[in-house]
Amino acid sequence: MAMTSDETTKICSHCDRAIPSSNIDLHFAHCSRNLERCKVCGDMVPRKYAEEHFLNTHAPVACSQCSETMEREILAIHKGENCPQRIVTCDFCEFPLPAVDLAEHQEVCGNRTELCHLCNRYIRLRERYNHESRCTGVPENTVGSSRNARAAESDQGAHRRPAPPPPNEFYRKRFLLTIAITGIAVLLGSLFFQRKTETSQVH
Repeated sequence: MAMTSDETTKICSHCDRAIPSSNIDLHFAHCSRNLERCKVCGDMVPRKYAEEHFLNTHAPVACSQCSETMEREILAIHKGENCPQRIVTCDFCEFPLPAVDLAEHQEVCGNRTELCHLCNRYIRLRERYNHESRCTGVPENTVGSSRNARAAESDQGAHRRPAPPPPNEFYRKRFLLTIAITGIAVLLGSLFFQRKTETSQVH
C-alpha cells in the first residue's frame, strides 16, 4: 500500500514549509535557531540579517525632494511618479519645473499665442496641435477680402479716370483732327510759296 503525502512530509511550525517526516526534527531545530519571520512582509530571513532586512526594505525613509516619509521599497516609484517636487517639463515651452507648479504654469503658458505660418493667424499654444492637424494653409476670409479689394479698386479707378469714349466717337474725332492738321499744312505751304514768288519778282 502506497504511503500518503501526510505520512511522508510534515509542515514546519516555524517556517510553514513541507519537510520530509524523517528530517522534521532536525529541520525545526535549525530553522527556529537561525531563521526569523519578518513582521512586515512575512518572509523568512536569517536572524542575523533581520534588522538589515527591515532597514533596507521596510524602514520608513524620507524623500529627499519633498521630505515625505514612506517605505523604502516604494521610494523609487514615489520619486519618479508621485513626488510633488519631482521635475517635469511644460508641454508648451519645455521649461523644467516642480510638478506641483505645473498646472498653474501651463494655464498661463498655454494661453500664449504663436503665428501660424500657413494661414497667418495667431493660435493659442494649447490649441496648436489641433490647429496644425486641420489647418488648410488658406487665410480666413481670403475670398471675400479679394473680392472686396477688387471692387474697391474698381471704384477708385472709376473716380480717377473717365470712361473711354465709344469706338465710333474716337475714330470721328481722330478723322477731324487729321483734316485740321492737313488744312493747316496746306495753308502754311501756300503762304511760303507766295512769299518766295514775290521775292523772286523783286530781284
